[in-house]
Amino acid sequence: MAYYFIFPEKDATIYSHPDRTKMNTGNDEILEIVKEKGSSDQRYYPSRILIKFKNEDIKSTITDKIGSTIFNNGTSEVCLQLQSSRHKNLTSTLNLELFALSQSFDEGTGRYPNLPITSNGASWTYRDNDTSKTEWTTSSFAAATTGSINAVGITEGGGVWYTGSAFKSSQQFLRSENLDTNLNVTTIVQKYSSSLFANNTYPTGIANEGFLIKQPDSVEINTSGSFGEMQYFSVDTHTIYPPRLIFKWDDSTHSYQSSAKNSGDLNVSLYRNKEEYNQNDEGFFRIHVRDKYPTRQFTNTSNYLDAGYFTTSSFYSVRDAHTEEEVIPFDNTFTKLSADSEGMYFKLYMKGLQPERNYRVLFKHTNNEGTTEYDNNYHFKVVR
Repeated sequence: MAYYFIFPEKDATIYSHPDRTKMNTGNDEILEIVKEKGSSDQRYYPSRILIKFKNEDIKSTITDKIGSTIFNNGTSEVCLQLQSSRHKNLTSTLNLELFALSQSFDEGTGRYPNLPITSNGASWTYRDNDTSKTEWTTSSFAAATTGSINAVGITEGGGVWYTGSAFKSSQQFLRSENLDTNLNVTTIVQKYSSSLFANNTYPTGIANEGFLIKQPDSVEINTSGSFGEMQYFSVDTHTIYPPRLIFKWDDSTHSYQSSAKNSGDLNVSLYRNKEEYNQNDEGFFRIHVRDKYPTRQFTNTSNYLDAGYFTTSSFYSVRDAHTEEEVIPFDNTFTKLSADSEGMYFKLYMKGLQPERNYRVLFKHTNNEGTTEYDNNYHFKVVR
């Protein structure tokens, strides 16, 4: 149960290319980090990504699912995941940086291919549109914020964000790796939470204006070359891979370690699986664990009725049954199995799992004989 997903309210890519400084891409299916070569010069111009999640979704997740105490006690985690789409001509090592935006933006309805360009939302120059023409601040920044870019030939603009380690996240990739992002934004969301629940202001809390994702300054201001093109699915994608904010916390409880199966082959089965769940449901699954070759004994009850236990080092995972994508991976901190007097169990929020998809549940546990995974084709479907 300790994985919970929410999806963006809005997102857009903004471009510093001279032909696109006022272009809006709020309805594009793709977000991209790229340096485009100029149409009439040899410079390479960077793009940046803007993305925001609803205050209501963040607040209800903390209040109704996690609890404010757990969320703020250092045991929870929040990550921004963008699913990679297509990438071109990448350098061997790539870096992304994420910052908390300090100014709001309008999503707009533009798309990159539109001719003439659409300018009814955020762009490199404007944070609203080319009618109101509210420009991103480019100088005399408010305390603890910065923005824009300082590079010959590139128009100033491109967002304004908070400075300091509590308002930043980063991730490095190698070209051969999976380029999905897993940006840890826990401290930033905690700052949002402090503002939402207690009206605290900087530095204790900040208003949620969203996130900005970019390449490091050293890469952006080097206008003589490109690092390639990194593309990700946006909230407007027609695939099953929209961006998502992942809340993780440990809600497991297990006080039956003394009764755990520390050796021997086991039969593991899943029950209380309804097999079909509404996307707003909370699933409750039980796991029956018993010895594959039980010790012979005389009794008037079946050993099938006895509660059996994995060790405290036991976990669940959820995969898409068609693509084999790990939707919820085995996580040694946040997908622990629980135990009570009836045996092992776990809970799973269906919200955030794509509807009209089938999923498969797997288990893993470690005991004195090592680590064993159990994949017995236990499926369920999420419906609208």
